[in-house]
Amino acid sequence: MSTTTNFDTDVLVVGSGPTGAVTALALATYGVRVHMVSKWNWLADTPRAHITNQRAMEVLRDLGIEDEVRKYATAWDQMGDTLFTTSLAGEEIARLRTWGTGDERHGDYVQGSPCPLLDLTQPLMEPLLVKNAAERGTTLAFNTEYLGHEQDADGVTVSLKDRLSGREYTLRARYLVGADGARSKIADDIGLPLVGQLARAGTAYVVFNADLSRYVAHRPAILHWVVTPAAGFGEIGMGLLRAVRPWDQWIAGWGFNMTDGEPDLSDETVTGKIRTLVGDPNLEVELVRSSTWYVNQQHATHYSSGRVFCGGDAVHRHPPSSGLGSNTCMQDAFNLAWKLAFVVKGYAGPGLLESYSDERAPVGKQIVARANQSRQDYAPLNACFRAEGGENPVAAGLARLRAPTPEGVKTRQALQEALELKNTEFNAQGVELNQRYESTAVAPDPAAGEEVWQRDRQLYLQATTRPGAKIPHAWLVNERGVRVSTLDVTGKGKFSLVTGIAGQAWVRAARGMELPWLRIVVTGEKGSLDPYCAWQRVREIHEAGALLVRPDGYIAWRQSDAVWDDADAQSQLKAALDAVLDRHD
Repeated sequence: MSTTTNFDTDVLVVGSGPTGAVTALALATYGVRVHMVSKWNWLADTPRAHITNQRAMEVLRDLGIEDEVRKYATAWDQMGDTLFTTSLAGEEIARLRTWGTGDERHGDYVQGSPCPLLDLTQPLMEPLLVKNAAERGTTLAFNTEYLGHEQDADGVTVSLKDRLSGREYTLRARYLVGADGARSKIADDIGLPLVGQLARAGTAYVVFNADLSRYVAHRPAILHWVVTPAAGFGEIGMGLLRAVRPWDQWIAGWGFNMTDGEPDLSDETVTGKIRTLVGDPNLEVELVRSSTWYVNQQHATHYSSGRVFCGGDAVHRHPPSSGLGSNTCMQDAFNLAWKLAFVVKGYAGPGLLESYSDERAPVGKQIVARANQSRQDYAPLNACFRAEGGENPVAAGLARLRAPTPEGVKTRQALQEALELKNTEFNAQGVELNQRYESTAVAPDPAAGEEVWQRDRQLYLQATTRPGAKIPHAWLVNERGVRVSTLDVTGKGKFSLVTGIAGQAWVRAARGMELPWLRIVVTGEKGSLDPYCAWQRVREIHEAGALLVRPDGYIAWRQSDAVWDDADAQSQLKAALDAVLDRHD
């Protein structure tokens, strides 16, 4: 293990958004010295990201703050349907059951994870992350700008500037994490290769306060798409009303043509637009903030260089469609943090850190493509809602949609198909939970063969104990008789060797190694009872086989067959740990 000599901190994190804050929170939880800086005076002040999906909730659960997050969030059952209307007060056109709340999908979500989805905006989420990081030992410095860095064989010397005093100084760390957003200077400094397009479309966003409960409380939903000519320019082609705080704080959004320059965001114009989207010409509106944002479609093909690592918006830049942004940021951080902790503490060799980019870059590429495709997938809906020709294409399209004619029948059938397509945005549990890792931190099971997907990979979770997949959720019972998930008896900053009652050879092998970071989980025994036989149904291995589960809940290695011999178990377990953790000594 390295000493602390000549290092101000073990890990310096630049940026205090979801990526930086979760990185700092996890590292502090694992007992690693971490210092986080932000050039800004405080945290997010606009309700940008808001959907917190099941995988991100699992991260927060592992870090011990799930219950605290739930206190401030809009609950899963209130996230509700996504509505398509002519205005909030006007004619309703269609609804889509979303976020796994529908009867046909709710069971999939409950079966797939112990965690519900929540809706919590960034100005509420970030303070919870930062507060807990600080309570666990993270040191913080706001109004502190990153200027540059130099790295050598032992560490990174980072140049910083106190923006209040103007003082420039350096800080020495073992590793540097760039969580500095979509205009990442750190990503530029280390020359990360980025592919794709920036600013391919523009959207106006307005945060406003108004009590709209009379339009929403009886049909709770956080997203309302408004089909109106006033929605403006854009590939989605509809206006947006998104609940920030049920049901008196909102975001109104609409597209604009970038070739015409910036849109008119004067108070008078914005208020008129909001009243049109709501359908109330006399609505009392308190404007909070008006701004524009641009649709990006860009990702990095590699996330690190030497001792410097980037994550979050620095490496994947995309619109909020599909609700993948902050969720993916948190998952980047969770993947990186345990690896940094294991290397800093001397539990693993430096080669482990190369697996971060190998595992997360394909995920970043996938979610950038998915978020942009979700925007384009509104085209079939618009084709149902609009008819070419005439002064009002929307009115003509809706008249056709309601018509008792063969054309009306055809349009209504097309509407059903268009709504089905939007499940890939709003009910895509597979996109959120089916991530598979291939890297040196995963030892493939040669007997497993190529994975065969039984259902649509984007829509449906396929739980498996194959190495590179997340450990399946199954309910166990602890020593107090309380239900706990398989996710609860693994993780928490340690590797876990999971076996059954018959796997005593594995138990003896693990105990003989005396590794403080290796937990032994024997399902069926006290503390991890399997009275439902739920784990037995999904484990895919013999009771005397074994799984090696990483601190992030991903399976690093498995032995599917029974092993009864102590020497065999010890040899296999040691070889797996050495390979996965780059341990050569």
